[in-house]
Amino acid sequence: MATIEVRAEGGSAFRVRVDGLSFAVTVADALVQELGAPDQRSLVVASFEFLLAREGAASILPSFDLTVIERYFPQWRAEMRRRWH
Repeated sequence: MATIEVRAEGGSAFRVRVDGLSFAVTVADALVQELGAPDQRSLVVASFEFLLAREGAASILPSFDLTVIERYFPQWRAEMRRRWH
């Protein structure tokens, strides 16, 4: 699997690097609590692992809020919940 590098940029913003590509991602604290993730960074990493298992890094949107994932993969939210429950 590809190496996922995550850097906090303040507040709910993160910069993610995968295979030389860079992504701007936001994630709300409320989503972290809803899904039971330990923190925002963990949810970002898990979400990118989820995405990379389904598509190449080049197919991932360059900038998005994590909730956008379920528009393309409706099972994302349920899988993220299962990960921590």
